[in-house]
Amino acid sequence: MPGGWEDFAFEAIGTRWEISTPQPLDSALRTRLLALVERFDADWSRFRADSLVSALARAPGRYEFPAEAQALGQLYRSLYEATGGAMTPLIGPSLERLGYDANYSLRPSGSALPAPAWDGVLEWAGSTLTTSAPVVLDVGAAGKGLLVDLLAAQLEEAGLEAYAVDGSGDLLGKGPEPVAVALEHPYNTTQAIGVVQLADRALCASAANRRAWGDGLHHVLDGRTGRPVRTAVATWALAGTTMLADALATALFFVPGAELQRSFDFSWLTVFSDGSAAHSAEFEGTLFT
Repeated sequence: MPGGWEDFAFEAIGTRWEISTPQPLDSALRTRLLALVERFDADWSRFRADSLVSALARAPGRYEFPAEAQALGQLYRSLYEATGGAMTPLIGPSLERLGYDANYSLRPSGSALPAPAWDGVLEWAGSTLTTSAPVVLDVGAAGKGLLVDLLAAQLEEAGLEAYAVDGSGDLLGKGPEPVAVALEHPYNTTQAIGVVQLADRALCASAANRRAWGDGLHHVLDGRTGRPVRTAVATWALAGTTMLADALATALFFVPGAELQRSFDFSWLTVFSDGSAAHSAEFEGTLFT
């Protein structure tokens, strides 16, 4: 993050976070930020038994989520349709069977499962989720980005005009000077394939080498088959909100960026398993040769 800024680091939703600001955050604001993180985790985590999402997995019914559920549901639904069902919040059962379960066992307990059809088990209307059967909801493809945006909103309510929020690689920067962000090499985490000058935008990445285990297993699953995607190995998306950038970084595993740009305002880079790459004409990054 920018040199000379103060960092507030903490653990949240299973990973490390860092908020950088020109001046240290006061204790009251830090307390509010951590309370927001705890509330978000208690609502959306499938890794804790007391969460609202875990309640959906135990019994069908009508569940009221916080206000952010409306935008999250609308985005998921649009990408569910844009990807032909490949990207879905109902991928949880296959993630669990392949080993990415609540205990982080990373040991498959069965074969991959296609996700259930959205309209067959779930009605997502605004912030109300109604299920006709127990469902394992997983909003990991956009949830971390959403939390970045919620934390940024708290910073702005407190009057901060410059800040950088880093949700373990989901980045949102605001301020007078751009922040240089390296694009991690998908096959060597100690190297970069390029750099982005991030200014008043969000940058999110998704990669098959992150949260990977076993024999070729990783967390980006195709909802139509329940199996890990093999074509793309890393993606980056830049957008106006971190939730959108986060979701589109996953959608790029299933749909070409040029096709997604017909419906969404963002720029993108995709690296494929054969070593080739494609990116939008307006992609803000510089790729190394």
